[in-house]
Amino acid sequence: MIGKEIRLERCMDRNTGRAVIVPMDHGMTLGQIEGLRDMTRVISEVSEGGANAIVLHKGMVTAGHRRHGRDIGLIVHLSASTALNPDPNDKVLVCTVEEAIALGADAVSIQINLGSPNESRMLEAAGQISRDCTRWGMPLLIMAYARGQGIDGSSPAAVSHCVRAAEELGADLIKVNYPNDPVAFRRIVEACSVPVLVAGGEKGGDEAAIAMVREAVGAGGAGVCMGRNAFQREDTAAFVGRVCEAVHEEPR
Repeated sequence: MIGKEIRLERCMDRNTGRAVIVPMDHGMTLGQIEGLRDMTRVISEVSEGGANAIVLHKGMVTAGHRRHGRDIGLIVHLSASTALNPDPNDKVLVCTVEEAIALGADAVSIQINLGSPNESRMLEAAGQISRDCTRWGMPLLIMAYARGQGIDGSSPAAVSHCVRAAEELGADLIKVNYPNDPVAFRRIVEACSVPVLVAGGEKGGDEAAIAMVREAVGAGGAGVCMGRNAFQREDTAAFVGRVCEAVHEEPR
């Protein structure tokens, strides 16, 4: 669909076909955490660093609209839960595709947690959102994780299942955990028809994060969705710039 193609180009690098996306939806889950207290400032820093797109909940779009500086793609997140919930993995819809369009979104995203007690409801919601995205020509990013009792969410088997489930649901972009195995990840990516990005995870060392990104992209990944590992840096713009170099340079 031409509408999806045009909007996707606002969230990815049209030359490399890869993307650096910075999710900033953590306030819903965790509250007023470090790095997300001044949304206008942090979005400016992420944009200055060269990120292709950010992910926000609908209520933060106005707070993050800077009216100046480098443009950046806007992905509106449609699902949510909080860390105060007895089951934080229970994601429910809090926004619609139509609302996202009215807010000027270039894409929408949802999260599904395979293996959680409410997996069925999340899959049903994802199916509904996918239908609406097709209707409106809106790209859909599905953040898919394997989370449940006794599940290793970063194992190649779990990651491959997440990728396939998201693809079957109609995702245009997929975000999953990196399995820390480039050979296994290449097999997973090659078996998928849409771009697969890896999660950035919790804040860790600079060099370890960059090395993970390079390895994932070198194995065929389409980039990274990196939140706290990006916006909680002392110099966010500089770190995001390094991530962009790792994603968009030609893989070795």
